[in-house]
Amino acid sequence: MNHIKEKVMEGVFLFTAVISIIAVALICVFLFANGFPAMQKIGVWQFLSGKVWKPTNNIFGIFPMILGSIYVTGGALLIGVPVGILMSIFMARFCPEKLYRILKPIVDLLAGIPSIVYGFFGLVVLVPFIREHFKGNGNSILTASILLGIMILPTIISVSESSLRAVPESYYEGSLALGATHERSVFSAVFPAARSGILAGIILGVGRAIGETMAVVMIAGNQPILPKSLLSGVRTLTANIVLEMGYATDLHREALIACGVVLFVFILIINLCFSAVKRKADAT
Repeated sequence: MNHIKEKVMEGVFLFTAVISIIAVALICVFLFANGFPAMQKIGVWQFLSGKVWKPTNNIFGIFPMILGSIYVTGGALLIGVPVGILMSIFMARFCPEKLYRILKPIVDLLAGIPSIVYGFFGLVVLVPFIREHFKGNGNSILTASILLGIMILPTIISVSESSLRAVPESYYEGSLALGATHERSVFSAVFPAARSGILAGIILGVGRAIGETMAVVMIAGNQPILPKSLLSGVRTLTANIVLEMGYATDLHREALIACGVVLFVFILIINLCFSAVKRKADAT
């Protein structure tokens, strides 16, 4: 009987894995089949390096959007990664039990807040704050980076905390036995052992930041031009697609799908880079 159950569950798991692979393959086929023809018509180099986006004149250059996505994602990581990792260390190893019972639900709640609500928060709170203290109109790379940094916190904190708690307690106790302090034991013995899981949390955070659309549309300025500073308005690849797909036709529509191809490849490259770093960290 147990043997039959094992075979059935094995078949169920195999079926779900195959479905997942097929879904990803279909998405890839759709993107590349509809995006590459547009790149060929426009010219791959002209499409990727062009600095002007004027669909009405059949001019499709997405370099400003590529830079916008990089700047906003990079800014979010600079804000969210240090805060998220330090917060996860505090919750896993330093936080009193009573305080943990309060902080854990708050972090989980942050993960469940819809992006449109984050967008409203950025529009009502962050944009006026940036406008008042840093000049400009408030709709800028800096504003979007701060908001996305907040949005990726629950992902990084949850995954990193789980990784830290998964480290065998003998690592910590062995460090204490050698005369290290509590803080040194956490940062020198427990933290390095959890590097793999922490990197996984950062990768998920990058995916959340670079794929976010609604909140960025509301506060980033949506200007398809090369940004001159952190206080300049910017348009990301995801924002470009969502803003214009509703009325785009023919080559314009194909160019927007090609933006999706670039975004897909961009995320793939980032994941491969993090995977290489992770393998190197595991090897050492």
